[in-house]
Amino acid sequence: MRSYKKADIRKPEILENFYHVLIEEGFEGASINKIARRMNIHPSLIIHYFKTKENLTIALADYLIEKYEAPGFLELDHIQDPEERFQALIDTIFSFEWSRTIDPGLHFGFYYLSFRNAQIRKAYEKMLRRFRDYLVRELEFYGQKGIVRVNNTRMAADTVVTLMEGLEFHAHFLSGGQPFAKYAGYTKRLVLSMLTGEAFSTDDE
Repeated sequence: MRSYKKADIRKPEILENFYHVLIEEGFEGASINKIARRMNIHPSLIIHYFKTKENLTIALADYLIEKYEAPGFLELDHIQDPEERFQALIDTIFSFEWSRTIDPGLHFGFYYLSFRNAQIRKAYEKMLRRFRDYLVRELEFYGQKGIVRVNNTRMAADTVVTLMEGLEFHAHFLSGGQPFAKYAGYTKRLVLSMLTGEAFSTDDE
């Protein structure tokens, strides 16, 4: 068996393996024993740190939020031209890579759990509010530059987040086998029209 020495190393590794077990087995099939087998450790080690599967699941929600917020996708300060930076922001948040920061099956799974677990709901709400507030600040900046033309940046940011989150639902249920980029491109043009006041093109890409 592997030799583990520090809790701050051990816990993230347990959570990362739990993440992959959930992808393979789903919430209904995942168990502490399966995580332990994947890691080649005794289940008691996982129980020692998390006590129960529920505690492990709550900790994983926080861990996934860190994964969601960690990528440098939105580090755009190096782009000097405001219009280029604005376009890069919109391109990023409607990209396939951004949408798959967290496995969509798990994202939907935690969405389901948020209706039954107040801690998970609070964690996900905090994540989305933090992202929404980031967008508000960005839209206000682009408004000052004359790029964005909306009266209510808070409502506009809420709408952008709603459309962004809905892309995975569309890809899973309504795409009819069409590539993710096709409807994402359509949605992106809709958002650009809403934010800038420019005409909205309905032409297929």
